[in-house]
Order: sequence, then structure tokens, then C-alpha cells
Amino acid sequence: MVNSQDFKNSIPLSSISTPERGTKMSKLTSSSSELDLDRPNIEDYLPSDSIPQPHAKLRLRDLLDISPTLTEAAGAIVDDSFTRCFKSNPPEPWNWNIYLFPLWCLGVVVRYGILFPGRVLVLTLGWIIFLSCYIPVHLLLKGHDKLRKRLERALVELICSFFVASWTGVVKYHGPRPCARPKQVFVANHTSMIDFIVLEQMTAFAVIMQKHPGWVGLLQSTILDSLGCIWFNRSEAKDREIVARKLREHVEGADNNPLLIFPEGTCVNNQFTVMFKKGAFELGSTVCPIAIKYNKIFVDAFWNSKKQLMTSWAVVCDVWYLEPQNMKPGETPIEFAERVRDIISVRAGLKKVPWDGYLKYSRPSPKHRERKQQSFAESVLHRLEEK
Repeated sequence: MVNSQDFKNSIPLSSISTPERGTKMSKLTSSSSELDLDRPNIEDYLPSDSIPQPHAKLRLRDLLDISPTLTEAAGAIVDDSFTRCFKSNPPEPWNWNIYLFPLWCLGVVVRYGILFPGRVLVLTLGWIIFLSCYIPVHLLLKGHDKLRKRLERALVELICSFFVASWTGVVKYHGPRPCARPKQVFVANHTSMIDFIVLEQMTAFAVIMQKHPGWVGLLQSTILDSLGCIWFNRSEAKDREIVARKLREHVEGADNNPLLIFPEGTCVNNQFTVMFKKGAFELGSTVCPIAIKYNKIFVDAFWNSKKQLMTSWAVVCDVWYLEPQNMKPGETPIEFAERVRDIISVRAGLKKVPWDGYLKYSRPSPKHRERKQQSFAESVLHRLEEK
């Protein structure tokens, strides 16, 4: 019996012929000529004297047997763990049958007709109370810094509680409540901007955060600035040095609010954790991990999700204040960051992936792309030289 694989490998490409081969090849040639304009030329990445003359018979397996390249490409297609970190998975539809659809319609009426107006009323009332108290405290107690900071801290916790109430938030806090101490920094996994609100209603943290435009930027420059928050811009290289200096100054102050950092640097969909930036782990301070896990039964809290918090049934999450960690002798800041990430991932049930979250904001380097192209060209050349 003839093995089909041996038979396929023994047939030269030049000997394959069908009645329609001429027509199809002419169409293929005309269509592929347009694509060749943008296709990288393998010969550009090889010395001119290293290109061998084509063989008289080129077998099919000579072209297909480029195992490392094909394996890497197939792995990227099948298991794209980077893109999955930033995707919001839509829930499975459950209401498309004769007896559940009326209940779903009733739920829409309740959420949009009853819960949503009530939540808007609660949030509006919260802002009225907050602003009527915050503005006089901020303006009239200029000479009493300790009293002013204490009252502003309590008012920020109050408005965050109103926000959580407007979502019908059900938040379970596990572990001792954080307190202000010098040489201490808190780090947490990051899913959405509401992470800050969920943590802030329990303790008024000073947070390091990306500068935002619009109404968020207005809150940053007024209310949150009174907490000692630190702002940065990813596009400004000088901001990194300034932020690093401000971080060290903040953790040294005994009267400053506890410092909260999201070391992932971007929002992840609460199923994975990406690499932690080492900045929070090279301050020589005690690091207090915080794990946040959202229940997606009622709403997906991921920042890229199109779900509206005000029209969902509830926001349900667990927050764990974990045991403080210190850098071990001989441990580097990167190793320290990975150890803390392990602790948070295990507690929240998140999967670790070896990706830098900032890759979401940038394209691959041209040098990296050229190295991949050259590696591919060399693998093709090596295979042809063997024949």
C-alpha cells in the first residue's frame, strides 16, 4: 500500500497539471501581482551571493516544512492571549423563548423605568450634599490644613459611597481596613475606573492616574487634587522622572493619604493580569496588595464594555486587602512585582499572561518586524540549501 504522505511528497510541483490549470494560474498571476507591491522581498534580507539557483524540481514539502515559523504563526492565531486581555466577552443569550422573553421585557421596564430614575435621583442628591459641603470647607479652611484635609477626605468617601449606591453596588471587603502609614504603598489589579471609586469609599487614597480630558479631567484638577493625587501623561517622557520623584516624596510623608497604584498601567477585563510596572516596587516601601474581582452575572464592569452601570441590576464585587509584602534580600524590583502579581492573581482567580499592557497603545517596532522577516528568510534559505 502506498503512503499518501510519501506520494504527495514525491510529486514535483511542476508536474501538477489540470485542464483548468492555465486559466486559474493566469487569474492568480494577475491578482497576486497587485499584492506583490506590498509584500516583503526575502532577497532584500540576504547577501546577494548567498541566494542559490533554483532547483530543477521543487517539492511541496520543501515549501511547507518551515516548522518554527508556522508554529509561531499558528500559535498566535489560535491562542492570542494578548488581545483576549482587553476584550469584553458578551453574555450568552438566554431570553429567546416563549416563556422567558416576557420576563426579560419586564426586567427592562423595571431597570429603565424604575431603577434608573431612582439612581439618577440618588446621585444628584449626593452631588448636592457633597458640593454644598466641599466648597465651603475647601475655601474657608485655608489656614487649617489638617482639619481641611480630614474633612475633604471624609467628603470624598461620601460621594464615592453615593456613586456605589447609584449602581446598587454590593461590595464585600475582606481583611483589615487600610490606614495611613509612612513608607507604604497599595497596589491593585485594574479593570475599570470604578475600581478607584470602589476602593475610595472605604479609604481616601491618593492615586496615580493618567490625565483625562472632559469631566474626568475637571474632577482630577479640583476634587481629587486635594487628596494629593499624582497625574501623568503616557506621551510625555519627562513625566516619568517627575512622577518617580513625586512618588518617593509622597510615601515619605506621614500625614499624606495612603498611596494607591494600579501597576498594570491599563484596564484589563478582570480575567487576566498583565505585567506589573516596577515603579511601585522600587520605592523601598512596604507593598500592600489589593485583589478586586467582579461578578459578571449582572454587569461587566470592564472599562471597554458597552454595558451601562446605571441601568444594570447591580454591581457585585469582592475586595481583598492582602498581607503586606516587603522585598526579599537579593530580590530585584521586577521579581518583587511578579511575586505580588502572583498573590493578587491567585486570590482573585485571574490568569497571568506575560504581556506589557502598554502594547495596547503602541505598534510593534519596525526593527522587531525586520528581524522576524530576516529570520523567516534565513529559515527558507536553510531548507533549500539542504536539498
